[in-house]
Amino acid sequence: MAKFKVAFFDSKPYDMESFDRFNTNYGFELRYFKEKLSEDTVFMAKGYDAVCLFVNDEVSAAVVDELVAMDVKLIAMRCAGYNNVDLKATYNRIHVVRVPAYSPYAVAEHALALMMTLNRKIHKAYTRVMDKNFTIQGLMGFDMHGKTVGVIGTGQIGQIMIQILKGLGMRVLAHDAFPRQDIAQNLGFTYVDLDTLYRESDIITLHCPLLPSTEYMINAEAISKMKDGVMIINTSRGKLIDTKALIEGLKSRKVGYAGLDVYEEEGDYFFEDYSTEVLNDDVLARLLTFNNVIVTSHQAFFTREAIDNIAKTTLQNIADFIEGKPLTNEICYRCGQDPTNCNKVKTGKCF
Repeated sequence: MAKFKVAFFDSKPYDMESFDRFNTNYGFELRYFKEKLSEDTVFMAKGYDAVCLFVNDEVSAAVVDELVAMDVKLIAMRCAGYNNVDLKATYNRIHVVRVPAYSPYAVAEHALALMMTLNRKIHKAYTRVMDKNFTIQGLMGFDMHGKTVGVIGTGQIGQIMIQILKGLGMRVLAHDAFPRQDIAQNLGFTYVDLDTLYRESDIITLHCPLLPSTEYMINAEAISKMKDGVMIINTSRGKLIDTKALIEGLKSRKVGYAGLDVYEEEGDYFFEDYSTEVLNDDVLARLLTFNNVIVTSHQAFFTREAIDNIAKTTLQNIADFIEGKPLTNEICYRCGQDPTNCNKVKTGKCF
């Protein structure tokens, strides 16, 4: 029997190392491409049974059409997000699976690192000391203990984030489209509407998916409702924030700090080295000029545990598909793009 062939797009050395290591338990034929999947590169998937994709691959309707025409049977996302996949185009034509939880601790801990670095200005202190400047003028922060933090999204990552913040003695307000009062009671936080969260929070951290209802949820109107000097943290998806509105908020000092691990147009830059080139994205370039902004290149997930979990779950998703088992991590357009409510939970299959 021929080996099941999988084409990896947007591959990096750490992907290859981890997937090759765990593939010894499966025996699939893996081929790694450094190029991102797009209409221009989809031809490279010809002859493969599945494609394995990441956050910046483009799975448009045209790409889906080409994959189906080439008899690609499975799209295996090696990430939790799927907003870059045209699920309507995949419906009843090609299966799409993902990794819903690789390490909620990794992302939550990175969000905390951004908060504490911005607050205590660790990035500034580091560069000063490296220049043998040991003054502390301008490095004053604030006690996080006793402050109010607003957590938007109370899934696995949001819940871990809340536990961490409660451990610091913070008051936690939360908002979620599907509030879980049992979790709120157990963890000791309060669900509120967005206006209340914006109005009362000293820090706002985003842990929700990118959906039509959440795109640009942090916009000029939302920022106008926030406390002066608010800190905004985003380790979820770039388009949750209107970056131009954020820049205006930073210029007016309405926003006192911003910690971003994602950016709405990150696909052209993140995960690549442009250190010797001119940055053509004027919005990103402007964002990087603020000394109260920290941008990291979508690395919140990047821990050894998370990378290993991504490889193991992705390969098991592929194995389940081959063996005709229920695809517990399948994404279903039929259920309104919300995999948590997918009909597969009841039927054991998507279509």
